Amino acid sequence: MPIKRSLLMSASLIALSLVGSVASASAEQLYFYVKNDSNSTIKKLWVAEPNKSWGDLDIGSGIAPGENAKMVWDVSTNDQECSQWLKAKYADGSESEPAVIDFCKNLDEPIVFQ
Repeated sequence: MPIKRSLLMSASLIALSLVGSVASASAEQLYFYVKNDSNSTIKKLWVAEPNKSWGDLDIGSGIAPGENAKMVWDVSTNDQECSQWLKAKYADGSESEPAVIDFCKNLDEPIVFQ
């Protein structure tokens, strides 16, 4: 019986460490903040690696004027380049100037769109 209990304890510890690893990986998702300092709702955020096409970021129904929004990168982007272009499209049809951002670290200071 002591051997079975020992094996069971070992299996439980391995399972717990695997769960901890998965939780840790989820906690390490990179994020950044966007602040809308304009008078128009941001309807789209576009991102592009250098010399690649623009892709949409999911921002739901938009980012209202004066609002801060936290954006979390999907883990599927982990193999992309750190420096990427970011720009916004507003409800009034205008677009922001693109800016190069380093997305390989969490950005606690918001990226401000005016």
